[in-house]
Amino acid sequence: MIHWKSAEAAVWRRHASGLRPIRRLDKVAWDALHGIDTQKKHIAENTERFLAGHPANNVLLWGSRGSGKSSLIKALISKYSVKGLRIIEVDKDDLINLNEIVDSICDEPYRFIIYCDDLSFEAGETAFKPLKSVLEGSLELPPENVLFYATSNRRHLMPDYMADNLSTDLKDGDIHPGEGIEEQVSLADRFGMQLAFYVISQQTYLEMIDKLFPETEDRRALHQSAIRFATQKGARNGRTANQFYRQHCLAQ
Repeated sequence: MIHWKSAEAAVWRRHASGLRPIRRLDKVAWDALHGIDTQKKHIAENTERFLAGHPANNVLLWGSRGSGKSSLIKALISKYSVKGLRIIEVDKDDLINLNEIVDSICDEPYRFIIYCDDLSFEAGETAFKPLKSVLEGSLELPPENVLFYATSNRRHLMPDYMADNLSTDLKDGDIHPGEGIEEQVSLADRFGMQLAFYVISQQTYLEMIDKLFPETEDRRALHQSAIRFATQKGARNGRTANQFYRQHCLAQ
């Protein structure tokens, strides 16, 4: 039994077949996120509508790796837990238990976001089927106090194969997608809000570095080191900026 008054977040553990409160939360401060102001604005508006009891959408955050998708979800805890928001993390392989999870929280006086990180499916997988019913309901409507937020590197959550496109028909001037494409799009379409995350510019990357090192006087040397680090990593994003910060601090 979870005491949601004190537990801000929980995780589903398959071997225990139940929810466990997260005791050591990886909290991210809302104001610590940079370079994703548009995404922050949209997800904040949606979450605030949800907390106020107004209609709100399930959210898919998709795009390049390390661009702040997961950090944005974590920051929601810091920003909204005092307003009654609780987050439950569920692994993709445990989505089969979604209905059971939802049934256990639907009568609680809190608002819940069920969160799945790095959500994607390979050809032949069927774990997305319980997700469809939770996102839009079947005979029973989804509970009003539950939304589903997910992050993914794929916009449609499923791989795109040429064979799927070859099954598309053209009849009387109308395009009729094949079953493979229909299945991919129908799952993504259940997320009423889709937020895209792209590779950031070097200027934005250096702005992140400046925020992490507010007291460093030699900005030129700092920027050169940060650019060199990102080049070696082959990625220029918020994750790289934080990794550079940790390595730079250890070296001092």
